[in-house]
Amino acid sequence: MSIKIEAETLEEAYQKASKELNCSITDLDIKIVQSPTKGFLGIGKKNAIILASCKKEEQKEDKALKVESKEEIKRKIELPKVENEFEDFFKEKKDIDEIAKEVEEEINELFSYSCFDIEHINVKPYDEKTLYIEFNGKDAALLIGKEGYRYKALSYMLFNWINPKYNLQIRLEIAEFLKTQEESVKNYLKPLIEKIKKEGRGKTKSLDGILAQIALKELRKEFPDMYVAIKSDREGNRYIIVNRFYTKNEQQ
Repeated sequence: MSIKIEAETLEEAYQKASKELNCSITDLDIKIVQSPTKGFLGIGKKNAIILASCKKEEQKEDKALKVESKEEIKRKIELPKVENEFEDFFKEKKDIDEIAKEVEEEINELFSYSCFDIEHINVKPYDEKTLYIEFNGKDAALLIGKEGYRYKALSYMLFNWINPKYNLQIRLEIAEFLKTQEESVKNYLKPLIEKIKKEGRGKTKSLDGILAQIALKELRKEFPDMYVAIKSDREGNRYIIVNRFYTKNEQQ
């Protein structure tokens, strides 16, 4: 007799089947109907579904429920994953244009479930290691939030989806928010850059989130042969320092 089991993970499905059939997991005959998926940001999540039966039906009623160790369950679950790893290894590597199209389709599908009135989200290569993602539309500015907190959250979520999967960075633009921030930082840095050129050192005011990243990028581009880094004070405020690299003779 086979029973259908649904659970969030294969491990939980195996445990449920073991209890309902009063059968050791090692004696289960299992067919995986559906493997679990986490989805993206909760969208498209699927539970594990299995069909299970006990290989030793005649002994089932005489057996006490046996609780399997997590290690034993894990060994059974990980067997199909080995094939997937080899399949992924031999898959043809996608170029960045293909990845951009794939991400564009998925991100537009995701935001089709949202309540925001936004236009088609454009995704294209920015450089060989970066995807440019652009949001526009009537409600696009709502995705920025007060002081950019929604922008930061969305940027973080998109990065943690795209970077592990495709090994790419992202450049997120929402209603020209990034462009405005970059222009603001560049204007602020102009007198500081002149000061650093004269004195050989300097530091910025306290900068938050994306402003610090923009300033860091600009200062490293302006001073490629100097030490440029983000630092934090005791209150947690972040700023950028710029110093010369001193030789041993200069330090003496």
